[in-house]
Amino acid sequence: MKEDITFDPVEGVSVAVVPDEAAATEEGKPGWQVYLLNHNSYPLRNVIISSNGYGTKDDGEVVRTSTLRHVILEVEPQSAIPVEPIDPDLFHLNNQYWVSYYRGPQIFDKKFIFVPDSIVPANLIHIGLLNREGVLHS
Repeated sequence: MKEDITFDPVEGVSVAVVPDEAAATEEGKPGWQVYLLNHNSYPLRNVIISSNGYGTKDDGEVVRTSTLRHVILEVEPQSAIPVEPIDPDLFHLNNQYWVSYYRGPQIFDKKFIFVPDSIVPANLIHIGLLNREGVLHS
């Protein structure tokens, strides 16, 4: 039963959105890439990432993007893996990444939500695992 499952806090896992020239669009818009980072000394196994965007336009119209799901069998310790490119036209929305994974027999999950207009050059910081700058959510 659900009440029999313990949900320990997620530690050492984060999501980053990083400028990426390789992900640039044909229209000349700068490209951005989403990464999953494992700062831990153990691997993450059977990782599932569900991503979507939601919010409202200036005129009050509700906007919701498609939900994308990614399955990654293993994320090595002290490593980062690309998840998906993200279009800068979506930065005005809440961009949610729901990450679930196993460490041994224990399941962990956490929602990482980039709030509207938080993915901007002013919020870029150096991300050691990538050796690049990006917007980090832990």
